Amino acid sequence: MSAAAPGGFLVLPLPREDGGSDPETEQGSGEEGQLERLLLCGAVLGLTLMCVAMLRKWIAGGVCRCSVRLDGKTVLITGANTGIGKETSRDLARRGARVVMACRDLTRAEQAAEEIRRSTGNGNVAIRHLDLASLYSVRQFAKDFLDSEDRLDVLINNAGVMMCPKSLTEDGFETQLAVNHLGHFLLTNLLLPKLKSSAHSRVVTVSSIAHRGGHIDFDDLFFSRKPYSSLQSYKQSKLANILFTRELARRLRGSGVSSFCLHPGVIFTELGRHFQSSFPVLGLLLIPPSLLLMKTPAQGSQTTVYCAVTPGLEELSGRYFSDCAEKKVAPEGRDDEVARRLWEESARLVRLEDTC
Repeated sequence: MSAAAPGGFLVLPLPREDGGSDPETEQGSGEEGQLERLLLCGAVLGLTLMCVAMLRKWIAGGVCRCSVRLDGKTVLITGANTGIGKETSRDLARRGARVVMACRDLTRAEQAAEEIRRSTGNGNVAIRHLDLASLYSVRQFAKDFLDSEDRLDVLINNAGVMMCPKSLTEDGFETQLAVNHLGHFLLTNLLLPKLKSSAHSRVVTVSSIAHRGGHIDFDDLFFSRKPYSSLQSYKQSKLANILFTRELARRLRGSGVSSFCLHPGVIFTELGRHFQSSFPVLGLLLIPPSLLLMKTPAQGSQTTVYCAVTPGLEELSGRYFSDCAEKKVAPEGRDDEVARRLWEESARLVRLEDTC
């Protein structure tokens, strides 16, 4: 150590002959370096967490801030036992609506319904069996619903499959077009009397941004002749949702029933199970980034809820929404002639004689 000499002079220690440094000085420098590293790591961690939080907020997208109550209203939601369908059911039940969950798996549906009843305090949550891959099931469901329910204020066509391997339904339809479009097309038309008697009412159809680049191949809707592409089939079915919404709005003009479609966002749900089963290793590797870069089901349900409850949307019937705002649909989704032709072909395929 240095010492003070008489007269106020500072006496410095002589250098060590072995060239080493003073142990106490070396220890102090080491502690300072360690502190600097800790501060640097803390700053990097803090900045990373801030960036992640900002990224998650951006990915979450729009939020439905409408506080409208739905007491006395009845809402029907297909595919409501999981994913955004379940979260949509929860939100609307919390608003006081009678929620009818139309699902293929009644065991899972009852589990989801009971969870929603407990979390919202709304015991008026019912389940009904519906298999959109079966025209018989759709017709039976619609008949039972019309016979037993007093009203239908909001129909939410939410159920869907995505990029599944090629398969045909019992009616001979390719599965993605059958479930995503034809089943909902028939269901909506069969329930129109109840929707009209409950006006002002709404039909909300969950589509996807994947409609961009889609094509309605009227010569081979079910990939009977051309090679099957799960992606192109999915895009065709989501474009069909857009065109159906557009034509439905045109046909229902002045009836008191409005029609909307939407892109919910890229969401981490069971919808991608076919991709994960086809590429299991890649699917596992993508789970961590998916959790970071995809919406949660609750976040993904926001635009559906927005279209279902926001007052004053009637003037925008037939339009396309995303992140709780109207968005421009792709050019292929604005073709009125294709929309009309798809409606007529869909009615023929599902053997629907009377349409709106």
